[in-house]
Amino acid sequence: MTELPRTYKACVYDEPGKISTKVVDLDMPEPGPGEVLINLTHSGVCHSDLGIMTNRWVSLPAPTQPGQVGGHEGIGHIVKMGAATESSAVKVGDRVGIKWLSGICGSCPPCLSGHDGQCFGQKISGYYTPGTFQQYVVGPANYVTPVPEGLDSAAVAPMLCAGVTVYSALRKSGAKSGDWIALLGAGGGLGHLAVQIAARGMGMRVIGIDAGNKKDLVLECGAEVFIDHTQGQAEEEVKKATGGLGAQAVLVLTAANAAYASGMGLLRYGGTLVVVGLPEGEMKPIATAFPSIIVAKALNIVGVAVGDRRDAIETLAFAERGVVKTHFRTAKMEELTAVFEEMESQKLQGRVVLDLR
Repeated sequence: MTELPRTYKACVYDEPGKISTKVVDLDMPEPGPGEVLINLTHSGVCHSDLGIMTNRWVSLPAPTQPGQVGGHEGIGHIVKMGAATESSAVKVGDRVGIKWLSGICGSCPPCLSGHDGQCFGQKISGYYTPGTFQQYVVGPANYVTPVPEGLDSAAVAPMLCAGVTVYSALRKSGAKSGDWIALLGAGGGLGHLAVQIAARGMGMRVIGIDAGNKKDLVLECGAEVFIDHTQGQAEEEVKKATGGLGAQAVLVLTAANAAYASGMGLLRYGGTLVVVGLPEGEMKPIATAFPSIIVAKALNIVGVAVGDRRDAIETLAFAERGVVKTHFRTAKMEELTAVFEEMESQKLQGRVVLDLR
């Protein structure tokens, strides 16, 4: 086995509450019982990382601390196994991924019912648990995700959060092949993957809704209809595209409260609003979720945090088959602050992936 270095590079939030990151040297960790040490080569950059760094998610139990290593879309190879991993499904040399949830307890009621995202003892990668904006990280051997051969590490990194999350949301939306669905935030990091999985992988008819500068990307990903929400006629355009009925499912894949305000009006009878994006700052209700309308149209509202281990494996299978491809560019750790600033200005299309090598 190649001798490991004593220290390595990591990118930390040096001033939580602000958009500010710093590259530092950290001591090499040692995997404990049931753990593996992974040499990360790539990590996606997610809007959730921005919310954690800036302490804008008031629902989190505590503020982010200085020195926190962010990130939760990591790809790399296992370089060392901890004790009690002899029966593990992974081994040294395997390429694996780290997800939003770096680990779950596996024994609480949510875990036993397949609700990983609601685990009472969950560990969130990049929030009070070392994340993936670093060259080495420790993870549970039973919760890392095996990555199929032949997939580019940079391209597959965002699939471990954005891809898994939207696939889980599509599954829980109740929409079937041939149904119309509307995706709010269709040109973003989650949205452009959702368009592909829905249209090409699950046979749904996709209406992509976003700002006008995202039109080409959304249509290229497989949407049949694109609607520029800045024109203020999204509800009318959705009804026009669906023969006056509305969409069977609406997925809100953006953090904008305005998207939730319009979402319910896009649904047909028996339709489902899927809550995915988490607005920052003061928590606000879904303004148009009127009980009389929900009852009259038999509407549903479903919340989706992340997918489970099965969702992760099936999402990567879509990528392996060429059904879905990440639109991304790479950047170095030293550029992370600038990437977050671009994300903050809403100019970012697709995804940015850090090359950690």
